[in-house]
Amino acid sequence: MYRYSLNLQFFAGEKTEKATPKKRQESRKKGQVAKSQDVNTAILLLFVFLFFWFSGGMMLDGMIDLFVHSFEDYMLMELTEQTAFSILSDLLPEIVLILMPVMLVAMLGGIIANYLQVGFLFSTEAIQFKLEKLDPIKGAKNIYSLRAIVELLKSTMKISFIGLVAFGVLWSDWDGVLRLSQVSVDEALVFLSSLVLKMGFASTIVLLVLALFDYTYQKFDFEKNIRMSIQDIKDEYKNTEGDPLIKSKIKQKQREMAMQRMMQEVPKADVVITNPTHYAIALKYDDTKMDAPYIVASGVDYIALKIRSIATNHEIPTIENRPLARALYEQTEIGDAVPEEFFKAIAEILAYIYRLNQKMESQK
Repeated sequence: MYRYSLNLQFFAGEKTEKATPKKRQESRKKGQVAKSQDVNTAILLLFVFLFFWFSGGMMLDGMIDLFVHSFEDYMLMELTEQTAFSILSDLLPEIVLILMPVMLVAMLGGIIANYLQVGFLFSTEAIQFKLEKLDPIKGAKNIYSLRAIVELLKSTMKISFIGLVAFGVLWSDWDGVLRLSQVSVDEALVFLSSLVLKMGFASTIVLLVLALFDYTYQKFDFEKNIRMSIQDIKDEYKNTEGDPLIKSKIKQKQREMAMQRMMQEVPKADVVITNPTHYAIALKYDDTKMDAPYIVASGVDYIALKIRSIATNHEIPTIENRPLARALYEQTEIGDAVPEEFFKAIAEILAYIYRLNQKMESQK
């Protein structure tokens, strides 16, 4: 028996269950989501090289004008502290105009890549300062962990594939590379720009393919890390729904309060219909509230005894009608109007009670 209980505890602590929606939401709030940096890099490079493809000519013209302007004007100037600041103030806006579009496109690519993977997510949990991040033992475990080995293999594979593809593109245009010394500067710049674009697009395509595999792995690894044990699920249920013991006490308290309110209504009843011992139904007729008599109290056994006792203490008439008492208890709730099929029987009882009351008043 002891060994059996130990086995149950072992399996209860094993993280074998899929994460619950609440667990996923908490992980997302902490910034823990399935995300691949390779996807970000691939999409960012794709956007940048697409921008170079469509706007590379304009950037090349701007760079050539910058070089021409620099060689024609600034090369002849005497270099002093004042001229250095003057040159910097003149060149800096031009450099910003050339590089700023590339930076904006790269930022847009990074935003889109992150949105495609995790949607809109803002969390400061990842950048919060925590002393445990400075723990050398934990850092060493991360360095020599299985995840670190997998990342090393992935990086080696990426460098190998991208290097081979880039070399293949370069080798296919090797004749053009050898002729660079025989062409003009403009032609050389155009050729090099075209070669860089070809290598960039080829490398980006390879990186996109590798990024799909990496994202699949990251999603698998994330699902594995957020798995929950059976005990975790039980604890979450307790925290979410409340401790069953506390819930039962709350329900018991609610029943006691409802019972107390019901018993307070019994003295206002016109009649109590009994079984005579097992059922008790208190009725009241008030034409300002309902067109038919309604139930103010209902119960069996101990509650029925309590209703009859209160009715006796407050001189509420008690009528024995077993079929009617049982039917009213099974078909109605507190506050319900009497069903239409019982109107005749209830009307006869109320008429008898009213005649009895009038007779007692006349005797007084």
